[in-house]
Amino acid sequence: MSFSTFKRLALVAALGWSALGIAHAQPQQAVCYNCPPEWADWGSQLKAIDARLGIQVPPDNKNSGQAIAALIAEKAHPVADVTYLGGIAADPAKDAGVLAPYKPKNWDKIPADLKDPAGYWFTIHSGTLGLFVNTAALGRVPVPQSWADLLKPEYKGLVGYLDPTSAAVGQLGVMAVNLALGGSYDNLDPGIKFFKALAKNQPIVPKQTSYARVISGEIPILLDYDFNAYRGEYTDKAPVRFVIPKEGTLVFPYVMGLVKNGPNPDNAKKILDFVLSDESQAMWGNAFLRPVFADRLSQQAKAKFLPDSEYARAKPVDLKKLAAAQAKIVLRYQAEVQ
Repeated sequence: MSFSTFKRLALVAALGWSALGIAHAQPQQAVCYNCPPEWADWGSQLKAIDARLGIQVPPDNKNSGQAIAALIAEKAHPVADVTYLGGIAADPAKDAGVLAPYKPKNWDKIPADLKDPAGYWFTIHSGTLGLFVNTAALGRVPVPQSWADLLKPEYKGLVGYLDPTSAAVGQLGVMAVNLALGGSYDNLDPGIKFFKALAKNQPIVPKQTSYARVISGEIPILLDYDFNAYRGEYTDKAPVRFVIPKEGTLVFPYVMGLVKNGPNPDNAKKILDFVLSDESQAMWGNAFLRPVFADRLSQQAKAKFLPDSEYARAKPVDLKKLAAAQAKIVLRYQAEVQ
């Protein structure tokens, strides 16, 4: 080895490769709040983002309420770059000043009522709320067909729903039942009355997504979305099915937005572009969500959904009215049910 080569290697050892302009490429990163791999097939999306964009996004198991709370707490020094939220949380996040406007590619194709006009948030897909049922865990108890069925004595200890004090799906559950039983966005009495009655049946009320607990049979019946039930039935081959209650239910959009002053804005924008791409939208459809671009739902995937005649009982939620009722849902649930 020549003396010059020896000196060069010694310099590398002392100062590192970057000192000689031979820097190792560092993987690109971004943080998405409320992107749990077990929810809405985010696991596949995060892998695709890494494969297609070269951006690594760590899993995050917050729910919508926890994500907004963290964004507000970290407002001076943001940790997240993008966030995924239940539609009820979209305007509250905007109003809290934690989101920045960004109109991703294909923005113009999104229906006007499924996006903020200035670009603070936009829908990527939606789900229909109903009953995610593990039929094996029910044993001889019949599969419930209505909201009213859940109040029957035979379902004691068998029903679960996510905590309405923080989870968007929990708040949607209150409103879906409320509207189905004759209430309105202003009158919550029927929904609160239902959940007070359900409390006597000893429901299970987790704060986090509980897909695995239904698949295992720990929670035999969960107020949850169609896409989780279809995933359990067709992907994980579990003894589960989805029921749209005969009284009716709601279709709920899920949105994303750019975090204001996030540490990786360029990567964040690439991710937001990706989730509206044809590839990503088709992936959502194949995971049994309804893509915001309806033509991306393949016929093969749609064939696994319940018939359209069943979905006729599912109505689009009014996001503005639901957001306006959010605080009242939480306060009344805490005061009268919890």
